Amino acid sequence: MVPPVASRFVAGTTPAEALERARRLNERNVKAIVNLLGEHYDDRPPVAADVAEYRTLVEDIATSRLEACISVKPTQLGLGLGADVFRRELADVAAAAADHDVFCWIDMEDHTTTDATLEGFEEVARAHDGGVGVCLQANLKRTREDVERLADAPGKIRLVKGAYDEPASIAYRDHTEVNRAYEELLEYAFERYDGGIAVGSHDPAMIDRARSLHEEYGTDFEIQMLMGVREDAQYDLAEEYDVWQYVPYGGRWLSYFARRVAERKENALFAARAVLGR
Repeated sequence: MVPPVASRFVAGTTPAEALERARRLNERNVKAIVNLLGEHYDDRPPVAADVAEYRTLVEDIATSRLEACISVKPTQLGLGLGADVFRRELADVAAAAADHDVFCWIDMEDHTTTDATLEGFEEVARAHDGGVGVCLQANLKRTREDVERLADAPGKIRLVKGAYDEPASIAYRDHTEVNRAYEELLEYAFERYDGGIAVGSHDPAMIDRARSLHEEYGTDFEIQMLMGVREDAQYDLAEEYDVWQYVPYGGRWLSYFARRVAERKENALFAARAVLGR
């Protein structure tokens, strides 16, 4: 059971709780990106267990007719055991999702996983003529080339600023530089892509920039935000735009919750008030 202090950011420990969260979001015109928490597996049993759960999850999403999709992490699907393991398990999950017409996102992890993640994405995207998407991080200096490379690939890209503490040799570390890179990526994607753009940001300035670019180029896009962060804004934006909320669940909720609390002062204050009962 997820304690009340963490339930703002995590839907629960079971698929049923995550799907119930998705149902409530749909009532507010927000769609759900359901993620089974798990990463950095170094043996096969947890990989196999999570793949099996994702296969059941996409079937449940389709059966319940929810506006929801799934999101997976490469190291959850065995990347730590080898790129061949990851590609095989990703292909399994992507095929199950395609069979049930459920979209599948691939999260991006630290820079050591980028090449394998993009190769896996392109492989399954072309196998299913879309139906999958991949996350790209603006703080990595390589990302402009990656966005250019993927312009002709089927599927979608999710642009985020990047949450990993990467070395200065390969990443922008100053907030101003990251923001500049993010805006440049948005500009390129809206100009060159035929839809398939997800703006993964809580930054009002970046969302406003995406809205302006949509008006300028007419390119379709969606907005993606986390559960528990600026939810009122999500509901307001959903009155006009396609908005998706990242809905994590599962027994491995503690480390995810700790990251959310550490990211923003507002999150830390919320957690402190909850613990103190104020």
